[in-house]
Amino acid sequence: MAKTTYVEYVMPRLPNTSPQTLSVLALLLESPRSWHYGYALSQVTGLKSGTLYPILLRLADQGWLETRWAEPEQPGRPPRHTYRLTGAGARAARTKLAEAAPLRMTRRLAAVPGSR
Repeated sequence: MAKTTYVEYVMPRLPNTSPQTLSVLALLLESPRSWHYGYALSQVTGLKSGTLYPILLRLADQGWLETRWAEPEQPGRPPRHTYRLTGAGARAARTKLAEAAPLRMTRRLAAVPGSR
């Protein structure tokens, strides 16, 4: 008897288009030249560290973010890693958010009872 093999084709997601990445980019764009602590980004976005920090590392590796260690504000505390958008990163983030806006609106409308 011949064995049947099924192959599932999945369209790959475009880089930096996950809802989580878009929420980080939108937050960073609110003040693109300011330095942001990862913990503060986590608090505002609601993302857990296991989701947020890989996003930040990927964006930094792609040149979208600058990173630096900030000296502690209180003695005895460790330095903290901070992040901010580069000029190229801010432009790319605006583009990604603009491209995603119609899709996000469609998803929201689909969730409303009675909408098509």
